Amino acid sequence: MDLDRSFGFLVHDVARLFGRRFNQRALLFLGLTRAQCKVLGYLARNEGINQAGLADLLEIKPMTLVRQIDRMEEDGWIERQPQPGDRRARRLVLTDKARPILTRILELSNEIRAESFAGLSREEGRRLIELLRRVHGNLSERVPPLATELADLDELNEPSTMLESSADADLSPVGGQR
Repeated sequence: MDLDRSFGFLVHDVARLFGRRFNQRALLFLGLTRAQCKVLGYLARNEGINQAGLADLLEIKPMTLVRQIDRMEEDGWIERQPQPGDRRARRLVLTDKARPILTRILELSNEIRAESFAGLSREEGRRLIELLRRVHGNLSERVPPLATELADLDELNEPSTMLESSADADLSPVGGQR
């Protein structure tokens, strides 16, 4: 198994290394963890969202987020405000302290991206981003069919054209080998 040629392994490991580098720098230069920066970033784009909605966007459990929001509120980054029309609900908003740090978070991310792209030409970097956006689109727009649906489709279509195209013939699930 050649993990250096496995798409899934490489994408995951690059994301892990990028995240680790970002976390180290964010703690050092901003006094925030990567998770806190992520909360601030998502909240900036979805200000006024409730905790359950933010947890869903972040793909974490609501109880995990509650503790994080509690700490961030204590530190003055986030404020819980009443939801108009619902006394029980609370909206999350950024504080004045948080707004300037968003620029620094973006700058830090750009610095780490530049380190990550060292040795790539500007065009190679653009192409890499474009290819990843296309892969992202493929995975986010399509729900993989269930095995029973595939069986139904096999009855209607030729298996060779349905399940494998010439472009896919050189791809393997793991490590470059079939």
